[in-house]
Amino acid sequence: MPARKHWFPKPYADLVSRLRVPAGFVMVAAFGYFSVPTRESLLLGIPISLGGLALRAWAAGHLRKNQKLATSGPYAFTRNPLYLGTLITALGLAAAGDCAGLGLLFASLFLLVYLPAIELEEQHLTAILPDYAAYAERVPLLVPTLPVNGLGPDSFSFAQYRKNREYEALGGWLLSAGWLVTRTFGHW
Repeated sequence: MPARKHWFPKPYADLVSRLRVPAGFVMVAAFGYFSVPTRESLLLGIPISLGGLALRAWAAGHLRKNQKLATSGPYAFTRNPLYLGTLITALGLAAAGDCAGLGLLFASLFLLVYLPAIELEEQHLTAILPDYAAYAERVPLLVPTLPVNGLGPDSFSFAQYRKNREYEALGGWLLSAGWLVTRTFGHW
């Protein structure tokens, strides 16, 4: 099997991988400051962001980090449903906040920080999971396609969702949505 092409130099990918959490805090501050939601923007963006959050939850219930190759559920459509869910959630919140600049900022962060992190994870998974390279050949990196072999053998596990601490994403979403509602209506 041919070697996979790397898009980002490893030193850059290593650096930005460590910057994911601090960049997230910067994004939260920008979101809080620049959001100017309206009733209409909430009606558009909240459902989109909920869709991304649901994708993340579904993925977390199938992921057994560093133990078993996840190929079931959303992993049958894309190798990175957690990252795709994050992107959809962020863009939905930017739409709900009625700020195109936030959408561009989120998309830029995804391209410059998250894609290199995805590449590092791919290298790691290829090294520790023998079946990963073959899986990567048939399932797309990010943009989903219909799975050839169905949704896979494993079912969603709420215990795995909890073990992966995906409820933290739900908590962050609730705070973000609450902030938007408060900015729109001035109270709860």
